[in-house]
Amino acid sequence: MAADYIIKKLNVKLFQIHSRNAKSKLRGLASGYNQQDAGFSLLEIVVVVLMIGILSAIVAPSWLGFVNRQQANKANDLVLAALQEAQREAKKTKRSYSVSFSRNSTTKAVEVAIYPTKKPDGSNVTPAETNPKPLGSGVGFESKKLLLGANLTSENTAGTSVSYTLTTPPKITFDYMGALPDPKFGSPPTGSTDSDLAPGLKIVVAVPKAGSTTEASGTKRCVIVKTLLGSMLTAKDTDCN
Repeated sequence: MAADYIIKKLNVKLFQIHSRNAKSKLRGLASGYNQQDAGFSLLEIVVVVLMIGILSAIVAPSWLGFVNRQQANKANDLVLAALQEAQREAKKTKRSYSVSFSRNSTTKAVEVAIYPTKKPDGSNVTPAETNPKPLGSGVGFESKKLLLGANLTSENTAGTSVSYTLTTPPKITFDYMGALPDPKFGSPPTGSTDSDLAPGLKIVVAVPKAGSTTEASGTKRCVIVKTLLGSMLTAKDTDCN
């Protein structure tokens, strides 16, 4: 009995020592883990910051270019819709309808006006009476970052090149059948007599060059009215020059 009692006491003592050693090892492991992984070194932070900067420098221009193209695409869709609306109104009301485009000198937004070409008394509607509205005002689109250009020198008359410093709003008029009365689509390229190659009446929206408010970059979108019947097509970039 005495021997059994002594053995039991020794077992209890050994268990207590073993438990204390195990706890000590666990505390050591925990302490070592905290010291190793408590944070980042200065070198690691610098490397991460440099990587973020390099990735931003690579991605930012591509993203900006994508955003600019999307804005130009949307604006061009709205220009096409305005021309089509004027043509529909002309057919529906059996009256001549005009659509003109301008860039507000204060807000810089591209504006559009769709209106009957003549008043009920037969006199012409003046530019001051056209009541232009921002392009895309009904859909929350802002065009103030885009340039407006056209190759029109007068109503339904194409000039030799597209200008982004317009002194008068370019104007396209449809007659009561939705056709173009007395249009002049410009001259075909040098050496050609094919009238189908004439430039047509172009309304252009373009992303400006960096740091410029009057020069267009290579990102351009346009609507071109090409035929007497008022057929329209869209084009981009060099085809809008």
